[in-house]
Amino acid sequence: MTGRLTDEERREAMASLPGWIAVEGRDAITRRFAFRDFSEAWGFMSRVALVAEAMDHHPEWFNVYKTVEVTLSTHDADGLTAKDVRLARAMDQIAGI
Repeated sequence: MTGRLTDEERREAMASLPGWIAVEGRDAITRRFAFRDFSEAWGFMSRVALVAEAMDHHPEWFNVYKTVEVTLSTHDADGLTAKDVRLARAMDQIAGI
């Protein structure tokens, strides 16, 4: 099991993840990705799904047309872990951010 981030680790992670914000009332982070169209959004989700599956760490996400809203938290740890930070960085890279 992966341990939750310490306060210092969380501050460092958030400083290195522009565009991601803390979820109010929950130990999680979220981001909204906007693409040119549905096909681009779906392609992003498909590429992220392969990475997430390889990590055995799966996002909570919601897609409407050209937007994808993502929330990351490690359920086994009941909060934010290094796995979430790695997946957030991978998502940003896949999105070209």
